[in-house]
Amino acid sequence: MKKNKKKKTHVPFRLNLLFFVVFVLFSVLILRLGVVQIVYGDDYRREIERTEDVTVNNPVPRGKIFDRHHKVIVDNKPLDSITYTRYQGTKTDEMLETAEKLAKLIDKKPDKVTERDMKDFWILKNKERAEKKITEKERKMLENEEITDKELYKRQLERITEEELKELTPEDMEVLAIFREFNSGYALTPQIVKNKDVTKEEFAVVSENLESLPGVDITTDWERTYAFENTLKSVLGNVSSSDEGLPSEQLDYYLSRDYSRNDRVGKSYIEYAYEDVLHGQKAKVKNVTDKAGNILETIEVTKGKRGKDLVLTIDMDLQIAVEKIIEQELLEKKARGNTSLLDRAFVVMMDPYTGEILAMAGKQYERDKKTGKVKFNDFALGTFTTSYSMGSSIKGATVLTGYQTGAISPGTMIYDTKLRIKGTPDKGSYKNMGLINDLTALKRSSNVYMFQTAIRIGGGHYVPGQSLRLNPKAYDIMRNYYSQFGLGVRTGIDLPNEMAGFKGSERGPGKLLDLSIGQYDTYTPMQLAQYVSTIANGGYRIKPHIVKEIREPIDDNKQLGPVIKEIPPVVLNRLDMKPEWIKRVQEGFRQVMQESGGTAAAKFRNAPYKPAGKTGTAQAFYDGPLRKKFDHPVETMNLTLVGYAPYNNPEVAFSVVVPWAYQGRHNGHIMNQDIGRKILDAYFELKKKRQNENLDQNKTTDPVENQNVLDQNTEETTTENE
Repeated sequence: MKKNKKKKTHVPFRLNLLFFVVFVLFSVLILRLGVVQIVYGDDYRREIERTEDVTVNNPVPRGKIFDRHHKVIVDNKPLDSITYTRYQGTKTDEMLETAEKLAKLIDKKPDKVTERDMKDFWILKNKERAEKKITEKERKMLENEEITDKELYKRQLERITEEELKELTPEDMEVLAIFREFNSGYALTPQIVKNKDVTKEEFAVVSENLESLPGVDITTDWERTYAFENTLKSVLGNVSSSDEGLPSEQLDYYLSRDYSRNDRVGKSYIEYAYEDVLHGQKAKVKNVTDKAGNILETIEVTKGKRGKDLVLTIDMDLQIAVEKIIEQELLEKKARGNTSLLDRAFVVMMDPYTGEILAMAGKQYERDKKTGKVKFNDFALGTFTTSYSMGSSIKGATVLTGYQTGAISPGTMIYDTKLRIKGTPDKGSYKNMGLINDLTALKRSSNVYMFQTAIRIGGGHYVPGQSLRLNPKAYDIMRNYYSQFGLGVRTGIDLPNEMAGFKGSERGPGKLLDLSIGQYDTYTPMQLAQYVSTIANGGYRIKPHIVKEIREPIDDNKQLGPVIKEIPPVVLNRLDMKPEWIKRVQEGFRQVMQESGGTAAAKFRNAPYKPAGKTGTAQAFYDGPLRKKFDHPVETMNLTLVGYAPYNNPEVAFSVVVPWAYQGRHNGHIMNQDIGRKILDAYFELKKKRQNENLDQNKTTDPVENQNVLDQNTEETTTENE
């Protein structure tokens, strides 16, 4: 029997091959480690020791603000600036040494230096003497954790005497002023040391010595400039300074949006409301530092970009003209008797179809007690942040409310004679008018017609000499319809802090009658302009706005960038009333200004632009800045006027409000009408001038086309009833 041949195994060969491969791989790894450690060890060690502090933001100029004809209103003025950037790990002594060097090169006033700054600086300059102000007992208390370092330092500060502070020389104070700016910044964030009145010599000498001034740099900063000085300044708003930085009450909000603590932001009104647009895109750099905090490399991440530009709806030529008119009228009327409380007047002019505000002016009269000189403060804010009793100018809303509720109808006749209601003073018009209809009631401004309308809305029945009972819900009914015109509710203007006015709290019958003639609730001049625009355009309540366009910024100062966003007309609501009713009130407003017997006909009848409108006089109690001087309520008169022109093709609507025009029943002046006539003259004169210069904007004023625009932009919203 043959023995089977023993099979050869290949395992040893495979194992050998595997061992060989492992040996080769380990050899390569060891070789690589050797190269890394021996050849590149120092390089990698330095790389490991590096730390990255990413994204340092450098501010950029804010966007510009233009008027509707592209005239610059707000611009940026470049400023030579000296800055300091504190590196991570920079010691106080090093900062002080740099401040001392810089103080020899520039002038820095110590006007911001506080007593606490001086004490801190004294301790820094007199360390040994400062140490002696701490007792051994206090040192032991610190060791035993009975007091903290902060408490101990506070005791040192308290023990520094006035005589010791007087040791600080003028040179020391200048160094302190610079050191204070150094110390107020954040690590790796440029802090402005000086940007006002930096001379060419200072700028040049600092530039030449930058190598010996670690952290110091020269750059270009900016500040806001106003081409028209104080014109509309209160509405344009303010920007915080580099010293102020971010407002403390909104610190978290801005920090979460990538702002730095010392960034300048809009503090009020347009600058505040459009901060996101005007702020711009900051330049971002990445600083690579070592562990000591020294910057090894600066890498640009994104380039900065100036803020976007705003084009306002305001016509600055018209705005300036309106402000001059108000100032002249205040000067003239203040010279008359019984005008000691008269100190302000307001005008709002707007496009009734688009809501674009063409002018919003407010002026406050002030006489310097020492010099006797008169100055006028800008108070355009008052057009939407202050409210007053407006009087008969709101009677158009009362008549239309009467139509809608069925209390009256077009042509309803009512006998105008004084109402004698038991328990209340007689209430009547300025004179008995006899039997009149709704048009005459508007034209001649009948109070009794409005009283009787309100009585019917309240379900009452007037009997001379007897008490009057009305449904208290009549207040809600009338205010609800008034709100459809914008009376008693916010207009929606694109600016903060708008007020809605005040509603009377009493609900007696007599107060309802006062409400019907504008002598109970208070409204703003902006609300009056929105109300009359609603009547002028056929029943659409338009949201007023002051920003017309947002544009891309470009470097060419003579050109505007492309339009990013255009603000369209927004219709807040449409009157729930028949078109023929609105036309009826429009006719009444036309008669006010153009027919004999109209309360404004004497002033407006010969106007070539054929206006329509409504006058108002309200008996009110003074509640202005001088009220503390009186120990009793002072009765005064508010004068108002609303209108639009031309009456059959409106292109401009307006409101005029003159609070506390005079004391007593009447002193002969009609400041509201004088202002109204002059501002309309100014508007149409400017329009004619621009047409002659071929600068007209080819504005569409055809009623049918404008109506289509309103229909397309209507937002079906519920009118707020606050």
